[in-house]
Amino acid sequence: MMSSEDNEILTRVGPGTAMGEFMRRFWMPVMLSNEIGGPDEAPVRIRILGENLVAFRDSDGRAGLLDEHCPHRRASMFFGRNEECGLRCLYHGWKFDVNGACVDMPSEPADSNFADKVQIKAYPTQEKGGVLWAYMGPKEKMGEVPNFEWMSLGDDYHYVSRWHQNCNYAQSVEGEIDSAHVSFLHSRVDELDEQSTALSGSFFACDTAPKWKVNETEYGLVLGARRTDAEGYYWRMNRWLYPFHSMIAPVPGVHTTNRMWVPIDDTHTSVICVSYDTGRPYTDAELQSWQKGERSHHLTQPGSLEPVANYGNDYLIDREVQRTQTYSGMPAIRAEDAAMVETARAIADRSLERLGSSDTTIIQMRKLMVEGAKALMQGIEPAAARGGSLYAVRSYSTVIQEDADFDELPVIIEAMAVAEAAE
Repeated sequence: MMSSEDNEILTRVGPGTAMGEFMRRFWMPVMLSNEIGGPDEAPVRIRILGENLVAFRDSDGRAGLLDEHCPHRRASMFFGRNEECGLRCLYHGWKFDVNGACVDMPSEPADSNFADKVQIKAYPTQEKGGVLWAYMGPKEKMGEVPNFEWMSLGDDYHYVSRWHQNCNYAQSVEGEIDSAHVSFLHSRVDELDEQSTALSGSFFACDTAPKWKVNETEYGLVLGARRTDAEGYYWRMNRWLYPFHSMIAPVPGVHTTNRMWVPIDDTHTSVICVSYDTGRPYTDAELQSWQKGERSHHLTQPGSLEPVANYGNDYLIDREVQRTQTYSGMPAIRAEDAAMVETARAIADRSLERLGSSDTTIIQMRKLMVEGAKALMQGIEPAAARGGSLYAVRSYSTVIQEDADFDELPVIIEAMAVAEAAE
């Protein structure tokens, strides 16, 4: 159970809120680079942390992220002209560059210096790994963009997609880092052999109550879950990284998954998903599978970020399929996860929950986020916000014969590390 007061801190992310200010200390993955288009193409609306913004690429190819509203008379810059290294408001022609400086004010006399006194809100941006990152906090507190391993890989070694989820970011993260639900929500009812679950072998079916070992780190948490069957001990080490990143351990033959659950506002989330393998490029079959919304990625409506399976159509649940084939009756894993977290309401009332030992990771993540936001209110900056090499880590899964915790075995610890050469 979580108090209503702490739930408010955890879930409210707008300007001036405790969690909103905490998140603004971190570089935010705003959107995919290919969503912006090329130089001088039309600007794109984007809403992050309750702020309405526009993204554009100027004549030199630089990405800009500005307040949607012109500081003159608050007209929308979405309708502006993207030309000659700046975005020009249609209303009176005021033009702003990617840094927010007003570089032209044709509605004022030629000898006026008023343009020098006007600035539109603009956020610093960087593009890494096919993602546009922005820093929305105080300039003097700006750290580094997280250095995830996939950022250094070629385009054919990692695939990135984005979609929307209609609930608060926190419960989206909670659904992701909860390994216990895999034995149920993502399982099948029509097979009892080693392929009895959608994600892995018999371990998920044979041991539905994993043993947890959760380690706190500078960047967040290592979420170790151990399942047991006749073959040995299956350890799955996922990661949660401040403030909303998840890294899911791959099973044999499946790519590693890194997801970012970025708050659009208090009740909506932008999900950026990366599938990658450092050892080989993805195949055409894998690409087609991701584009169809299978496994790691979500199938969205044409020209939209809204999923095809959604609350309005009951996530396309098929009761006959539920009775005879899959535990959920829904068409894909992403639909299953979205259904569980979205139907808890846009902001779940955590004061009504009754949590068990299977919720160990959720309890710890909430605790760290709320403590971090409260600490910032007392002037203590989040250490993880400096980013960079703190995020150069891996998730991992393996079967071992020893009855030991994952962090007692050097071979596992080494497998979860990223070589310095990858930075």
